[in-house]
Amino acid sequence: MFGLFKKKSEKDTLLKKYQLLTEEAYKLSHTDRSASDKKTKEANDILEKIKILESQENNP
Repeated sequence: MFGLFKKKSEKDTLLKKYQLLTEEAYKLSHTDRSASDKKTKEANDILEKIKILESQENNP
């Protein structure tokens, strides 16, 4: 309950966006392949940002 109003870290928000984009890309893959590819690329771009953040956390 005490963490109810805690602000999420940038990594957490990016992970949430990545998850939503991959789910949306999967749903689109059944109907519109090009739109699915665009969503997949957006998700991969976010994944790269996450990897950069993780490397910065590990190497201060």
